[in-house]
Amino acid sequence: MTGTTETTAGKDTPAEDGGATAAPPARRQLVAAAVGNIVEWYDWHVYTYLAVYIAAAVFPKHTGDSLVPLLSTFAVFAVGFFMRPFGGLVLGALADRHGRRAALTVTIMMMGTACLIMAITPTYATAGVWGPVVLVIARLLQGLSAGGEFTASTTFLVESAAPGRRGLFSSFHYLAATMGQILASGVAALMVLWLADGPMHTWGWRIPFVVGALLSLAGLWLRRGAVEPRSARQRQERAGLFEGLRSYPRQSLLICGVTVGGTVAYYTWSSYLPTYVQLNKDADKGTSLLVGTLSLIFFALIQPLAGILSDRIGRRPMLLAFAAGTAVLSVPLLKLTSGSFVSLLLVQCAGLLLLTGYTSIAAAVNAEVFPARVRAAGIGFPYSLTVALFGGTAPYVGTLLTDLHVPGAFPWYMAVLCLVSGLVFLRLPEYAHGPLER
Repeated sequence: MTGTTETTAGKDTPAEDGGATAAPPARRQLVAAAVGNIVEWYDWHVYTYLAVYIAAAVFPKHTGDSLVPLLSTFAVFAVGFFMRPFGGLVLGALADRHGRRAALTVTIMMMGTACLIMAITPTYATAGVWGPVVLVIARLLQGLSAGGEFTASTTFLVESAAPGRRGLFSSFHYLAATMGQILASGVAALMVLWLADGPMHTWGWRIPFVVGALLSLAGLWLRRGAVEPRSARQRQERAGLFEGLRSYPRQSLLICGVTVGGTVAYYTWSSYLPTYVQLNKDADKGTSLLVGTLSLIFFALIQPLAGILSDRIGRRPMLLAFAAGTAVLSVPLLKLTSGSFVSLLLVQCAGLLLLTGYTSIAAAVNAEVFPARVRAAGIGFPYSLTVALFGGTAPYVGTLLTDLHVPGAFPWYMAVLCLVSGLVFLRLPEYAHGPLER
């Protein structure tokens, strides 16, 4: 690259090639990324909130053990996660070679299609084994989409940020993802409170998936307003599919270490907790879903505040606070849960507050590790693989431990993994105050 190009690339603000056109407004970039993210993660998370009903409809119940259908449903949930590394790698390479916008368009189309398939999945009673097969196919498609969505949207957001604002822009990934989760939780809670148990089990659980398919069309239209970040438009030598792993092995391992504790904590506090308290604390379904919705609103609101704080004090202090706090407090917090509304709300909000030290800056930390040429694919595979191995299996591990009559082991499992990430954070370089590598 020429000296002029290097000087321009050192700036974090997006601009048109050649500098002839002004940078796109930050608000337009944030809206384009966030709205699509909301839809994507609504489609992804609504499955979790309806797991009890999907289990009863799609999986056989003649085993005599009521937990077997639920375990099967969470196994399908985990299968979707195991497609995320492939989505992160392939769609990440698409984002590196053809731009972030192209990948973002593909991911939302795939997610909407998968949601529609779930809405029409036949029950076990009507189609036998074909019901679970159709459900698995839909979840595999969702896994591919989710793996590509994280890498494309995080690189798009961080590369669109002005100097000193990467933490703030980074926070909008989990802000939008959480809003999608809130929408999923809220729709599920409304359906449970509105419909009697019978209709909810027969047809009511399908409605949120129809809503998700329609929202995907709206998200696809809104993403047309996205403007490619300048670093993704630079004419550079195109990287191979596995170049991120081959040329940057240390950075790839670093992404795994940073992610392992955060992903288990995230899926525990944000998704699995309603099921956990239903299984272990005899909590009411409607109450646990309503608490989940309210606590996620709190979680979403504090993401930008934490992102701004990280731009001032750095990434490492935030990450260390998350890891230490979660490792120490996971066991007592989950022991304090009961079936009461107040107890559930306080515990879940406390867990999500600790988690914010990771979620608000995860996109920035990941993007700051790799150069632009391999950034999306470089992040995509190690991040999605770690999420698949530890985040996607968290609900299954928790439910399995309950089935084995040792539910108290699950908080220790989360605490240990957060401690592992804490050791990685201690050696993590501080990238917050330097330029984003182009």
